[in-house]
Amino acid sequence: MDDARDRARATAAEIKGRIQSLGADGLDLVFREARTYRTWQDRDVGDDLLRQLFDIMKLGPTSANCCPARIVFVKSAEAKARLKPTLAAGNVDKTMNAPVCAILGHDLAFHEDMSWLAPHMKNNPFADNAALAETTAFRNGSLQGAYLIIAARALGLDCGAMSGFDNAALDQAFFAGTAIRSNFLCNLGYGDPGQLHPRAPRHAFDQACQIL
Repeated sequence: MDDARDRARATAAEIKGRIQSLGADGLDLVFREARTYRTWQDRDVGDDLLRQLFDIMKLGPTSANCCPARIVFVKSAEAKARLKPTLAAGNVDKTMNAPVCAILGHDLAFHEDMSWLAPHMKNNPFADNAALAETTAFRNGSLQGAYLIIAARALGLDCGAMSGFDNAALDQAFFAGTAIRSNFLCNLGYGDPGQLHPRAPRHAFDQACQIL
């Protein structure tokens, strides 16, 4: 345990010494010039890339390392046919034409894995508190969904995150018999920039933030 702790500390110090921040290109790719896409190029997103995407996004922090996110990457025609009836009308074409639609869900029974996800915890506060487990799963699953978007952009993919679907119908189609509940959807692929519109406004710092 001491050796593993020492290695973790040394690695963190080495990274912070070598990389202080993302450069302008990285910030443009992930945030400043990144856009939400609704139309897609005819380019495949391979399974290996989706595995790489998960292996990056899973490293983002969650409370007590609870890691409640559960993801279904909908790629096949059969899976898209199951997804289609659950979508709002305005989301059908953009989703059926996307190479992949990620269903971002969260597992209300995430606490069953806490013994190995968080072995430092002396007790499991979620096991006997369904309300706390649900709040924790939703909050941290949402965080992990955001990490997925950031990781996807960092890997060169474009994203089209959305709600606009029937959660209950989708859960029945993909998560029946489990404790997993859907949160939001995110189309993934290589967007068609020729169909973009000007970026919508954002708040200025003073409209949304305080420094106290």
